[in-house]
Amino acid sequence: MATGRGTVETMFKLSNPKLRTSITKVEPNRIVTRGYSQEDLIGNVSFSEMVYLLLKGTLPSENESKMLEAVLVSFCDHGLTPPSTQVARLMASAGSPLTSCVSGGLMAFGKYHAGAMESSMKILQEVVKKGFGKMGPLESNDAVEPTARVLVDEFLANDEKIPGFGHRYHTEDPRASKLIKLAENYGCLGKHTKLALAIQDVLYDLKGIRMNIDGANSGILSDMGFDWKLGTGIFMMGRLPAIVSHVYEEKTNESPFKKFFEADEIHYNGVEEGNMDILKKLDGD
Repeated sequence: MATGRGTVETMFKLSNPKLRTSITKVEPNRIVTRGYSQEDLIGNVSFSEMVYLLLKGTLPSENESKMLEAVLVSFCDHGLTPPSTQVARLMASAGSPLTSCVSGGLMAFGKYHAGAMESSMKILQEVVKKGFGKMGPLESNDAVEPTARVLVDEFLANDEKIPGFGHRYHTEDPRASKLIKLAENYGCLGKHTKLALAIQDVLYDLKGIRMNIDGANSGILSDMGFDWKLGTGIFMMGRLPAIVSHVYEEKTNESPFKKFFEADEIHYNGVEEGNMDILKKLDGD
């Protein structure tokens, strides 16, 4: 069969694409995500199921869907205490548009805020796979407790905090214990969460420190097969509605130009008087 010029060009483009994706295919009047028509997905899957499908490429089981939904809800909000919420509201009080305020809040996530879960997931996944210190990979439940003790000892010896444990406000994070119970009920509690619980036992005996929400979710998400590199992204999905609501509240209920402290609460500890001769010389030049 003869091949026309247009057909050859089309075949060449298909074999040399500029972009590749296995997530969603868009054609005129047709959208397919991970093999499912979006028309069929709408009204038939929950938000958590759609998140799972996008991130992992398959639809979750009923229990996996419920577990991920619980994880996302657990991130929903922590009041005005986080830097991200304060940044978003401060920007809103300055008159910035909602998009900028929300972006500012999300950009405030970093190593010490929202990044802890990702760091915790990385540690748990690497320890379960490769071991820690002199400990090899976790092959049985009997190896969990000694592995946790070696890990805690090495972190404390280096005067480092283990991400996912301890909290500024809560001596016992109520969200963490609820998530662990749900993970047991939904069959989503495996080696990673067991290791996190063992770390908590060691830390509590030594310092009275318990697991926080990041520690609980790092174990659960790892047991559900999520790569640690997705940790902060999943946190952002859960926290986004709260940031939007805080920005809206600030814009509609509060006076503009918010101050988190008064001018007399600011202490200047810099140089009181500069070298004026330098200025005179510059002026003369």
